[in-house]
Amino acid sequence: MNLLLDTHVALWAITDSPRLTARARELIASPRSSIWVSAATLWEITIKHALHRGDMPVSGQDALRYFREAGYRLLPIEPEHAAALAELAPHHQDPFDRMLVAQALTEPMRLLTHDALVARYSDSIIAV
Repeated sequence: MNLLLDTHVALWAITDSPRLTARARELIASPRSSIWVSAATLWEITIKHALHRGDMPVSGQDALRYFREAGYRLLPIEPEHAAALAELAPHHQDPFDRMLVAQALTEPMRLLTHDALVARYSDSIIAV
């Protein structure tokens, strides 16, 4: 299964945070799962870290290194992903989360998120 991690889930996974649920840990650790992180996630981390937001404890450079060390695959933003944004209902206004949803639905992948609003987009999105 191709799993695309939302930003917080990805950060919690690489830092072994107690906020990462047992279900998320199981899905990420499964040998049947290919774990993906979007360029949008690295973009979000980089911007928020530069703004000294407390919820982004690592830089984009460090996050990229950690994701690669963890064996996560990197998903670029393609023109089809950007175009798919127009089809999304206005459940959520965060542009980074909306891009992750568009990517997951376009590829297709299962998006792993902790955000209940993001999970409203599709039953293929896994809320953890």
